[in-house]
Order: sequence, then structure tokens, then C-alpha cells
Amino acid sequence: MQNAAMTPEQYCQDKAAASGSSFYYSFRFLPSRERQAITALYAFCREVDDAVDNCSEPALAHAKLEWWRRELDCLYQGNPQHPVTRSLKNSMQHFHLPREYLEEIVDGMQMDLEITRYPTFKELSLYCYRVAGVVGILSADIFGYRNRKTLNFAQLLGTALQLTNIIRDVREDASRGRIYIPLDELQRFSVKESDFSLPKTTDAMQNLLAYQAQRAHEYFQKALETLPREDRYSQRSALIMAKIYQSLLVEIEADGFQVLEHRIQLTPLHKLWLAWKTARKEKRLSRHLTPAA
Repeated sequence: MQNAAMTPEQYCQDKAAASGSSFYYSFRFLPSRERQAITALYAFCREVDDAVDNCSEPALAHAKLEWWRRELDCLYQGNPQHPVTRSLKNSMQHFHLPREYLEEIVDGMQMDLEITRYPTFKELSLYCYRVAGVVGILSADIFGYRNRKTLNFAQLLGTALQLTNIIRDVREDASRGRIYIPLDELQRFSVKESDFSLPKTTDAMQNLLAYQAQRAHEYFQKALETLPREDRYSQRSALIMAKIYQSLLVEIEADGFQVLEHRIQLTPLHKLWLAWKTARKEKRLSRHLTPAA
């Protein structure tokens, strides 16, 4: 599980770096205490997600999630065993990380074991809240805020990120037997479930995915409109994530939504450039920020 010489924080750092996730680039511009806490939170999300996605036996995946639930018991009783929860315990000295939110994340991962189709967006929105919106709320707490509207921003942004992931990963998810795009929308655009297994983006599929992209854009817009100006700088890592994922969404659109043919992603250098550019912009804006009346 962990090299004897490796600290819990190093374990989480390695977990985050190895994933190649865009989240890793948004952490780089944080002070060390916030960076340690958000890295531990991200590592927790990766661990419970891997417990489901990297396990071909549903019974074993259920058992792994139950282990993580027990480990949360240990965490909040003060004696965590896993390096990720040990790092979370260290961060809990400085940040508010409510247990119910971490349990919601596990609940979201369990949905992947029990639900493979979503009839409408209403049902999908609960999944997005659990696996992404809650993560956004916890992240906002770590980054710090003065206005509680920032929590609404964080939840909306989490959903926008998840909707973008759903579009990007539609082929990979279908190979695992999961379809996250609402079934009533498949019907509306005359797309069959079997179409996700074909390495070809038909006109109907392109129209369906364009509709999903429009929804994601709307969530990004609502999120950014909700963020109070006095919290922009403290939430700069979230704004970096928004910029990276919006750029990915635009890239997918420019490629004609050919996500069934190949995986569309930004290069690490492009992500780093977007992160640096956004951090620099928010720092500049913060210097000229006057308190709201």
C-alpha cells in the first residue's frame, strides 16, 4: 500500500501526479497547506473511483467500497489506516471536511455498480452532484471563501466538469457497459445504445453530443456568473479547472465530436500554459479588486 519511507502526503502527491488529471495542474499555484489538503481529497476520489473502475468483479468492487466506508469510520474516530485518510486527517486540523460529503462521494461511486443507464437528466444530475458537485463544495472549503454563494459556484462547476467528462469518455464508459447520456435524449436524437460501440460518429451522434456540450457550456456559464467577485482569487484553482475543461470542450467541438474514433485531450504543456495564464490573470485582477459595497 505504501513504502515505509513514504509519507501520507507523498503517497497522495504520487497518486495525483500518476493520474495525469487536469486537477493536478490547478493545484500547483496553491499555498502548501491548501495544496496538501486538495491533493489528499483528490487522492481519495481516485482511490474510490479505482475501486470500481479497476475491478471486473462487482462483488469485489462492492467489498472495496465497504472497506472505504469503514475507513471513513476510522478517519472520524481519529485512527485512519490508509495513507490517503491519514493525509486527510492531517488536513482536517486546518479545514472543514464534513464526513457526509466524503460519504456522498462513495455513494456516487456505488451508483456506478448499481446503475448503468439514466432515464432523464434529473436522475443523472444526482450522480453528477455526488461524484463532482460535492467534490467542488469540499474544494471551495479548502480554497477558502467569504460569500456562501461560492459554494453554489463550486457545485455548478463540478457538474460542468463531469458533463464534459461524460462527453470525452463516452466510448470508454460504453465499453464498461455504462451510458451516462440520458436515455430520453438518445431517443430524441435517434441514437441507439449500440451506436456507442461503433468507431464512427454519425450525424445523429454528433447532434446528440452537441446537445450535451451545450448543456455543459450552460453549467460553466452559470457557475462563473455565480462566483462572487470577492472570492475569485481564493478560488483561482477552481477557475483554472474551468478554463482547462472549457478548452477541452471547445477542442472536442472543433474535432466534430469524434470521441468514438479517438480520445481527445489537451497536452500537458497546454494544460500548464492555461493554468499559468489563468493564475496570472486572477492575481492581476485581485490587485485591482475593491470590496463590494
